[in-house]
Amino acid sequence: MERKRWECSALPNGWKREEVTRKSGLSAGKSDVYYFSPTGKKFRSKPQLARYLGNSMDLSSFDFRTGKILMSKLIKNRQRLRYDHGQSKGKPDLNTSLPVRQTASIFKQPVTKVTNHPSNKVKTDPQKAVDQPRQLFWEKKLSGLDTYDIAEELVKTMDLPKGLQGVGPGYTDKTLLSALASALHTSSAPITGQLSAAVEKNPGVWLNTTQPLCKAFMVTDEDIRKQEDLVYNVRKRLEEALMADMLAHIEEATSEAKSLKEESTDEETESL
Repeated sequence: MERKRWECSALPNGWKREEVTRKSGLSAGKSDVYYFSPTGKKFRSKPQLARYLGNSMDLSSFDFRTGKILMSKLIKNRQRLRYDHGQSKGKPDLNTSLPVRQTASIFKQPVTKVTNHPSNKVKTDPQKAVDQPRQLFWEKKLSGLDTYDIAEELVKTMDLPKGLQGVGPGYTDKTLLSALASALHTSSAPITGQLSAAVEKNPGVWLNTTQPLCKAFMVTDEDIRKQEDLVYNVRKRLEEALMADMLAHIEEATSEAKSLKEESTDEETESL
C-alpha cells in the first residue's frame, strides 16, 4: 500500500489527511481516506469526524473524500440560512447559546463570555430558570373533550364533593375536574386551591397559577373516611373478579384435560 499524508487546510490547524492506495487484490488502484487530529486520533468517516468536532465546525459543505470545502454546498447553505432568517424575522429570539463571530472563516468561532470583570454583575433568578410560564385558565381547553371506554361508550363524569367550587370566568364542573387532575399529575405541592379572596374579583391578576381553578377548601376526617371506604369497596370487587377469573381458567383447564383423557381411552379401546 502507498500512503500519502499532508496537512488539511479545510480543517483546523494540526489536522492531517492520509490517502492510502491499494496495490494488490480486487480493489487494487482504489484509495482509502483517513484524517488524523493534532493528538493523533484516527477518523475513518465523516460522521465520526462530525461527532468529534461537535459545534466547533460546520461540516455540511465539507467533502470527506477530497478534504475540501465544496463552494456550491457552502453557497446553498448560506442561502438557506438567509431564507430561514427571513421567515423567522419578527419573532423573538429565544436562543440562549452564545453568539458566533461573523467572519469569513469557515470555522465557527464562539464569542468569549467574560464573567469575572470587576464591573460585570450577573443577575440570575433560579426560580425563573426552573419554573416555566403558564397560560391563565389553560385548563378550559379541556372542557370540550369527553372520555370514552374501549367500547366507545361515554364515560360518566365523576361527581365532585360539594365543598369544591370552581373559580374563573365561565368555569364548569368539567373544567374544575380537569384543573384538579392536571394539578395532581404535574405538581408535587399540596393542593389548597386559591387562598386569596381577591381572585374572585379579578382572577386575571390575583390567580395563583400553581393551584387549580377552585376556591380554597378544607379536607375533613369524614371526607377521608368516605374515600377510604370507596377504595376498599373497589379493591374488594377487583379481588372477587380476579378470583372468579382464576377459577374459570382452572375449570376450563380441567375440562380440557378430562376430554383429552376420554379421547385417548376411546382410541385405546378401538385399537383393541
